[in-house]
Amino acid sequence: MTGIVAIIMVFSIPIVAIVTSHLQKQSKIKHKMIQDELELEKLKHDNYVIETQKLRIELEQMKLEESKDKPKIM
Repeated sequence: MTGIVAIIMVFSIPIVAIVTSHLQKQSKIKHKMIQDELELEKLKHDNYVIETQKLRIELEQMKLEESKDKPKIM
């Protein structure tokens, strides 16, 4: 009986180490993925802001051109 317990203890230590190592690697990969997703979201937000500003400027230019094209009636 003591031999079986000793054998189980000897083989369980490396198995626990392998599982722990695997879980740590998974955690590091998830952390990297989350960082990449955050960076992507920041870029999307910056792109949205830039496009919104660009559209606002184009709209203002169109209004100015439209006001120049209309003759003023008094």
